[in-house]
Amino acid sequence: MGKEGVTFDAHGNVLHDQSACAGVRADLKSCLLQSDCVKKGKKTPRECLLVDDGTVPMQCQALRNLFFECKRSMLDQRQRFRGRKGY
Repeated sequence: MGKEGVTFDAHGNVLHDQSACAGVRADLKSCLLQSDCVKKGKKTPRECLLVDDGTVPMQCQALRNLFFECKRSMLDQRQRFRGRKGY
């Protein structure tokens, strides 16, 4: 049981980032850091997302889309009633 206002990731670690899409961002970051593009290609995670050479797993690409949808839903006023995607 955690303190009120504290957010945890899927592994039970405390997230220091308390923004709306912090969980999805943390999952995307860990996925990219574990990918071959970052490990073997010596690229930054941002560079790996921009270059579509097949070294980024589909799971990371799906998390990228989910993160985009989460950020977009923060701007969409209709989502106030439906809830944020990926949250």
